Amino acid sequence: MSARTTRTAMAVVMALAAAGCGAGDDKASGADGRGTGAVTVFAAASLTESFRRIGKEFEAANPGSTVTLNVAGSSALANQINQGAPADVFASAAPANMATVTEAGNADGTPTVFARNQLVIAVPRDNPKGVTGLADLSRPGVKVALCANQVPCGAAARTVLDAAGVALTPVTLEQDVKGALAKVKLGEVDAALVYRTDVRAASADVTGVEFPESARAVNDYPIVALKDAPNPAGARAFVAYVRSAPAQTVLAEAGFQAP
Repeated sequence: MSARTTRTAMAVVMALAAAGCGAGDDKASGADGRGTGAVTVFAAASLTESFRRIGKEFEAANPGSTVTLNVAGSSALANQINQGAPADVFASAAPANMATVTEAGNADGTPTVFARNQLVIAVPRDNPKGVTGLADLSRPGVKVALCANQVPCGAAARTVLDAAGVALTPVTLEQDVKGALAKVKLGEVDAALVYRTDVRAASADVTGVEFPESARAVNDYPIVALKDAPNPAGARAFVAYVRSAPAQTVLAEAGFQAP
């Protein structure tokens, strides 16, 4: 083989290799830089309805993408991520649980706050116990559900109860806000401290009682792509979409506050 032929063959091999790398990049992020493929999102339970809608809209805006949600209490999700669960994105209901992930070195970049949320008292639609504020939760015969202390809604509940000087013993401590709300919907308790957004999503079954002390414990919701994400480009694209105007509109309609 002549030197000229050898040089030509090498050039062809290098061109094919470069084309192969480009094809792989397009598969991961789309020819226009948008996310494609499967994106697994670990999201706080209070984000369930909003992220289902946002996930569908993300798929529509990013052809070839599919969003899978894993919703639970933020503390449980953080533990799963730190134990190696395959996930692309983490959206927490409080910075403390996000810090558990970032301090373990499992975040890709700095988390961004994308929404805020505030507690209300969820009661049955007819409010049979006549609950009008936090003090009523400590009355004899009033059964209350709270989130566990390690869950963001539980930590917030403890903050507002302490601020109001209200001491009570809940009949149940739930592992996420949906669990606490379910106890009200099922008639197993008379009230629960949950987020405004959860009451709005369940307005056919419950009503929300506002109380001034809730301003003492407004939760910031941070989101971040994860370091070992199976789909890094899809993770970054989803995080960017959550911060975009269409997704922020979805969150506002659900009752979330702007960051």
